Amino acid sequence: MNTAYPQRRDHLLTIVNRAIDAVSPETAMHAAVSRRENVLTVDGEDYDLDHFERIIIIGAGKASATMAHALETILGEDILDRSLHAGLVVTKYGHGLELARTRIMEAGHPVPDAAGQEAAGELLRLAAQATEKDLVLCLISGGASALIPAPQPPVTLAHKQAATSRLLECGATIDEINAVRKHLSAVKGGHLAKTLEPATVISLIISDVVGDRLDVIGSGPTAPDDSSFADCLDILDKYALRQHVPAEIATLLEAGRDGRAPETLDAGDSCFARVRNIIIAGNAQALAGAGAAARELGYAPVVVDAAMQGEARVVAAELICSALGICDATDGPKPPVCLLAGGETTVTIKGNGTGGRNQEMALAAAIRLREAGRGSERISLACVGTDGTDGPTDAAGALVLPDTLGDPLGDGATDLPAARRSLDDNDAYTFFTTAGTILKTGPTRTNVMDITVILVDPA
Repeated sequence: MNTAYPQRRDHLLTIVNRAIDAVSPETAMHAAVSRRENVLTVDGEDYDLDHFERIIIIGAGKASATMAHALETILGEDILDRSLHAGLVVTKYGHGLELARTRIMEAGHPVPDAAGQEAAGELLRLAAQATEKDLVLCLISGGASALIPAPQPPVTLAHKQAATSRLLECGATIDEINAVRKHLSAVKGGHLAKTLEPATVISLIISDVVGDRLDVIGSGPTAPDDSSFADCLDILDKYALRQHVPAEIATLLEAGRDGRAPETLDAGDSCFARVRNIIIAGNAQALAGAGAAARELGYAPVVVDAAMQGEARVVAAELICSALGICDATDGPKPPVCLLAGGETTVTIKGNGTGGRNQEMALAAAIRLREAGRGSERISLACVGTDGTDGPTDAAGALVLPDTLGDPLGDGATDLPAARRSLDDNDAYTFFTTAGTILKTGPTRTNVMDITVILVDPA
């Protein structure tokens, strides 16, 4: 990548990498779980392993393989030899690891596939074997919802794929998407906890949702759910989808609304009496890691939004407005400043291009900066998915440097018209690939939503 701002690029990459390192599943697992002789301590509570006949390790999510590796290390070979009954975790294609004792299955994300349905069946069969003498360690992280589809009749996998694609394309929030998923599933919305009853269950969770809501992370396989079939029908109607998803989807949702299909499990169900759900990492830790790195580089870190949501291009404009405001302000933080935001935006797809919410957000930000003119040469940014995958692409996101759309201090031609066309076509991936500022990290094997890093340098 040719740029007149190599130091800005290096600073952005350093801050992004530190943010991702801060939410490493290995780090989070070792911070939350430890073992001394036959006592396993989880988030401050002790479990005497002699009280259990068997240990069962299960899980799903983009980070689940790395979490399982850390757990195997913590338990040690002697405990695994003596007590491990079985282990199975399901992760995204390309995110698997070679583990000593835990079986890995890989499946499709964000749209579920046949491999995921097979894996969900294996997971449920293993869960059904649990007894009151077993300790189940359940590892949940972002992506679990799509990775273990177990559709309830008359819904099939193809129906669920179609509904998921429609919801993703229309700009529905992750809360809304997961509410529908839960009500089509035999594993989500607490159903996995019910299948595991009466075992002792400890769910170790890496959060990928705003507010760290247990019922939303991975669609809450071991958590109570307060959404309803009626809510799901309202979501379809909100986006005018009821006539555009397979008829079987509405048939099941309407049956549930009318009491002819079982609801998801609420907090009063007996299965939750022996379940602990523990969040071991989330977006807040990523922002803290980013802030520490920024401070070391001489920037004053300022978290401007720890619950970033909304249409990607709208959020981008708001964040750039904040950055430009720092350039012009006579009070408040003085540059060099690093603005940080974390959360998850959405994209309403209207074009035929390729990209993801972070790339779309970066492109919208680049356009807004170029339109602003004065001050834009002081601002650079990165929009990144912490899982290393932004939308259906191999990129984590994109960088925007002052000269990404041409020389910010010159009078020559710029790439602004091309950038606008790419944004209209939802084709940020092609634009940033050509510009040389697409960001590819490869699988990070963690997932705590997205982060945006904006550097505001002195004049």
